[in-house]
Amino acid sequence: MAKSKTIVLVHGNFVNNVSWTEWKNYYEQKGYTVYTPANPGHDGNPADLRRKVHPDLTKTGFIDVVNNIAKLIDSLPEKPLVIGHSMAGMATLKLLELGKAVAAVSIDGAPPKNVFPPFSTIKMVLPAFGFLSGKDYYMGSKDWYDRAFFNTLPESERDTSFDKIAVPESYKVSRQLVLDSFSNISFKKPHEPLLFIGGGNDAIFPASLTRTIAGSYKDKNSRVDLKIFEGKSHFICGEKGWEEVADYILNWYEKL
Repeated sequence: MAKSKTIVLVHGNFVNNVSWTEWKNYYEQKGYTVYTPANPGHDGNPADLRRKVHPDLTKTGFIDVVNNIAKLIDSLPEKPLVIGHSMAGMATLKLLELGKAVAAVSIDGAPPKNVFPPFSTIKMVLPAFGFLSGKDYYMGSKDWYDRAFFNTLPESERDTSFDKIAVPESYKVSRQLVLDSFSNISFKKPHEPLLFIGGGNDAIFPASLTRTIAGSYKDKNSRVDLKIFEGKSHFICGEKGWEEVADYILNWYEKL
């Protein structure tokens, strides 16, 4: 296949594009042009966003996230490799289905509407739906991030990691992911190469769920690969050793 030298990194829920800063620099040093767009309502410094919620945040749903990335891709000179984490892992599946990527990578990705998650996932992310909340958005506590993202980090690193990446999140994103038909994936449809990466210690989307999503694709002529990194958490893109994950993705892509 013709190799695009363009990469789009899409951030998931509860963080923003600041979480991709080191990956962007890393891939640029390897000769790629890298874009790290903020999802609508997420641009800014995480500390500032925690103090004052972005005015567009509560208007933002999953469909807005996908459309925002699709609009960026349409403006580029070539189709990119699209890499997404968490909720954006699911966004990459949708962008691939829409023909927007030359290849796609879902890292610790959320399931499509037509793949049912395990109870442990529902229990962990239920607060992010806001069904019993008087607020318009979810801001995870440090305790929630410790359990959901930072469960493999030394306790001494957890506060620093929270300060660096944590942001408020729109309830609308999570709700559209599980309730809107847009969030279904056509698993029988031919598609460009797709790589699933899971963390063996992911407390939100366990490796078993990543395997289930990857195994749902049925077109025998389309490539689907899977790699589980044992011991890695949902913070796989930020915890120590993230370069191993970044290198694995690039090696996979360059060998297609």
